[in-house]
Amino acid sequence: MSLNHIRPWRNIYRRKSRQIMVGNVPVGGDAPISVQTMTNTLTTDIKGTIAQVQAAAEAGADIVRISVPDEASSKALKEIVREVSVPIVADIHFHYKRGIEAAEAGAACLRINPGNIGDEKRVKEVIKAARDHNCSIRIGVNAGSLERHLLEKYGEPCPDAMVESGLDHIKILQDNDFHEFKISCKASDVFMAAAAYQQLADATDAPIHLGITEAGGLISGTVKSAIGMGNLLWMGIGDTIRVSLSADPVEEVKMGFEILKSLGLRHRGVNIISCPSCARQGFDVIKTVEALEKRLEHIKTPMSLSIIGCVVNGPGEALMTDVGFTGGGNGSGMVYLAGKQSHKLGNDAMIDHIVEQVEARAAVIEAHEQAAAE
Repeated sequence: MSLNHIRPWRNIYRRKSRQIMVGNVPVGGDAPISVQTMTNTLTTDIKGTIAQVQAAAEAGADIVRISVPDEASSKALKEIVREVSVPIVADIHFHYKRGIEAAEAGAACLRINPGNIGDEKRVKEVIKAARDHNCSIRIGVNAGSLERHLLEKYGEPCPDAMVESGLDHIKILQDNDFHEFKISCKASDVFMAAAAYQQLADATDAPIHLGITEAGGLISGTVKSAIGMGNLLWMGIGDTIRVSLSADPVEEVKMGFEILKSLGLRHRGVNIISCPSCARQGFDVIKTVEALEKRLEHIKTPMSLSIIGCVVNGPGEALMTDVGFTGGGNGSGMVYLAGKQSHKLGNDAMIDHIVEQVEARAAVIEAHEQAAAE
């Protein structure tokens, strides 16, 4: 339940953008901010790529991108698209024909990079293929692959150069009466990316895809992405996101949802509120939270769970969560349900019991939502 009506300082006013469709997923407008990832298998490894797409979808990915570097990958893409349930974005670089082939293969969206896709004539052919096959397009500007004339003009990659690249490409699409597009302007430098995105948000009403490109490994990349994208999302900028990590694509999806959940922009699964633990803890908080994160991965219903080691902050946090456990003394603690004290529980039975309570609460929420929909 949102408390924004009584807590105005929690409101995020999203930038108004046009809405487009990526397959059956709306992007922009009042649509939820979608979470994306990208496969890192060889696209010609059809079974491996399908398995990775399905794993990402199970983790919550709304859209998955697949690289199409050669003709064999275009042929594989057709089989992959047929076997998966989420919309596929074909990642196109250097050769415009791959874009045409991807559209014919059933891609829901074509990602083209202004810095390496070729001249306007080739872009027009990609636009025609997208229109003929009901594809949207993402203009994917990257600081590391800007057009030569822009690098000569500005001397180095910078926000102004990135935005000019994006707007030049927007003009090509609009001049060809193509409006089903979104845009990104990524950089590995957080400051450069944030500045470029802010300029871009003022210059166009197109949906914006957020990302800090080549952010790094799981921990460092998540931190950079959370800082860069988090600030932009807080400002209301961003309609779809990808956390770019040197890690399993499933981790990108998880981190994307965590960023959105922390800002109250998207809710999926259990949001665990837990203390860092100290000498006051009545049970091993760290091991308990690790176990619960794994045991509750299957829960998709938005819920909150507080796991606090002692009574300093435990009761207060539990009042604001669906399920809570606060450590006490003598090997037991207090269980809270829907913000109220419910019953004492021994620490030895805590994990199994909390999982049962969360599952029961999720079932109640799902039943209420289903009844409201009917």
